[in-house]
Amino acid sequence: MSSPESRPPTDYRRYRRETERKLAIATVLFLLLVGSGLIALIYNPGAGILSFGCLLIGVGVIALLWILLTLIERWVGD
Repeated sequence: MSSPESRPPTDYRRYRRETERKLAIATVLFLLLVGSGLIALIYNPGAGILSFGCLLIGVGVIALLWILLTLIERWVGD
């Protein structure tokens, strides 16, 4: 007999949404932290701080598109 945690999820849509949300957050954090961190290491800390601001604007655009697509998906009726 298997434990309840080892069984596959029954609500695949909710599982997909949770996975997409986690992947989006991981992508944003990776872009901001690793991207600006590498720029700070290669150039200087001032450039890293400036790049963080620029990358934050890019993350805002990505987040806006993700929210827009999520709203369209709910409006159409998942």
